[in-house]
Amino acid sequence: MGNKHHKKAIEFLTLRITEHQEKIRLESEKSFPDEGLIKHWEKEIRAFDKAIQQARKRLGQGICRLAIALLQSRIQPSVP
Repeated sequence: MGNKHHKKAIEFLTLRITEHQEKIRLESEKSFPDEGLIKHWEKEIRAFDKAIQQARKRLGQGICRLAIALLQSRIQPSVP
């Protein structure tokens, strides 16, 4: 998948983390917060964060491959 896909995924997952943090905040303010629900959202946040790290890693690998290809195209072996 391309860099554009990974960047969009990072944006989407970051938004989802923010939404879940807000849900946790609101639930925590209740007289009797649902701890199971809060743990569920915290688990999802960890999964989203892991997916973000994976997408960032893949973006980095894509950039490295591009840099290597560019360098190789500039360095032409000399023909005797």
